[in-house]
Amino acid sequence: MASTVLEATRAVHEDMERLERLAVRELQREPANARDRLFQSHRVRHMLDLVVSTSDKLVEIYEDKDNARKDEINTHLTAPTQNALFGKFYERLKEIRDYHRKNPSARFVSTTDDYEELLKEEPVIEFTGEEAFGRYLDLHELYNEFINSKFGTPIEYSAYVGCFSQTDKISQSHKATRQYKEYLEHILEYLTSFLYRTEPLQDIEKIFSKAILTINTLTISTLVQLESEFEERWANGEVPGWGNKDTETVPEESEIDLQFYSTVEELVELGPEKLKQALAARGLKSGGTVQQRAERLFLLKHTPLEELDRKHFAKVPRTKDGSNAPSNGNTFKDDLKKEIALMEVKMNRLCELLDETFVRTKENAEKKLTLTYEEMEAEREEEEVQADTESDDEEQQIYNPLKLPMGWDGKPIPYWLYKLHGLGQEFKCEICGNHSYWGRRAYERHFKEWRHQHGMRCLGIPNTKNFNEITSIEEARALWEKIQARQGVNKWRPDLEEEYEDQEGNIYNKKTYTDLQRQGLI
Repeated sequence: MASTVLEATRAVHEDMERLERLAVRELQREPANARDRLFQSHRVRHMLDLVVSTSDKLVEIYEDKDNARKDEINTHLTAPTQNALFGKFYERLKEIRDYHRKNPSARFVSTTDDYEELLKEEPVIEFTGEEAFGRYLDLHELYNEFINSKFGTPIEYSAYVGCFSQTDKISQSHKATRQYKEYLEHILEYLTSFLYRTEPLQDIEKIFSKAILTINTLTISTLVQLESEFEERWANGEVPGWGNKDTETVPEESEIDLQFYSTVEELVELGPEKLKQALAARGLKSGGTVQQRAERLFLLKHTPLEELDRKHFAKVPRTKDGSNAPSNGNTFKDDLKKEIALMEVKMNRLCELLDETFVRTKENAEKKLTLTYEEMEAEREEEEVQADTESDDEEQQIYNPLKLPMGWDGKPIPYWLYKLHGLGQEFKCEICGNHSYWGRRAYERHFKEWRHQHGMRCLGIPNTKNFNEITSIEEARALWEKIQARQGVNKWRPDLEEEYEDQEGNIYNKKTYTDLQRQGLI
């Protein structure tokens, strides 16, 4: 039985609804671990891609370029009278019954089972061993390209990861090269691939649109808006890392006021470099001897630049359409700089999204410097096993009826260990705000912890060894008063114990000596 256009339209709508329901079911399921969460995201992404491709088919049907849908509607759903319409309906019903009568073995094939398989499949995600299933970045190829280039410096891999996005340290003379452009292209290709593999539901086009970049799949109006905004930032010199403000004006160091020079010999005294910069800034040939450069520049004293003979101008590169570039000869280089600046903005945006991954990658690179090959392999195997078995604390309800403390593995400690350390004994400390400490060990250790020290500081009492085992505020204050009183008796008193000698050799304490001196007896 041949399917009609309307039946095909209904089937496509049904497929789209089924895919949407499957995606919702998958997102409602709580993944068991990080690996399962990544598989879940890739499955949902695959379903969304199927929805998009199915929608494209539906759009083609509704566009009806061959008028098949229109003809079918006119044939089966329209009639001059209502009786004729019912007649067409029953004719169609008869055709369907005749078909099933002639083909009794025909079975209804449901595509639901095929779509259910999408929830069971395990996506194939390619990660290198260094990436550890998306935990770290593998920047070794980019690192080798960086240290072997003219714009790179010989640094360690861990240092390279730390300064990966700091492109402002590279000079503009090195940036405006084909080698640097290819380096940025490789970076964007890798970071985009890594982001798609680790976060498949992330909208990369939306990310780049926030970074003021042109995306081919965006609408024309959005492209024009983004281009105009970037052009404005570029013209104002607001692009980070590029001092491109007033690029078309003559640099200060190349400005030479010819009104102050009356002869060619005076221009020769400026030197070859200044003359070369002045000629290049005006689009003139900058080669030859110092005398030739000075003579060529001196021509502008009496002849405007527009009326100067074309033989004095430097050759300009031709554009793709065969026309010459403007006379300043810098347009081609400016376009290259602008393109590289766009790529840097895009790279910085991706680095911001992968900031936590960069931190983990740097820590892993520094840790590897202290490990042997066998230790690194053992750690990698341990991470793989842990990734397969790990689960979130919220996802698993641990059976703990005795309310035992949790161990290092997140599970209750054994009961014999609980009894051994006396963790069933409760010690309260009034100085700590009636905080409870379970077990003798925790109780003794808390006297040196911040909570007890803060309580003693609030009471104005120093937290010394004399106050160990004292948890009552009243006892602490009483002991502090006794200590102060004892220190008052044994304390050195200068008024009574400091000795003074008069001219006759008599010895007095400070108080007596002062009194006699005031009376004029000494």
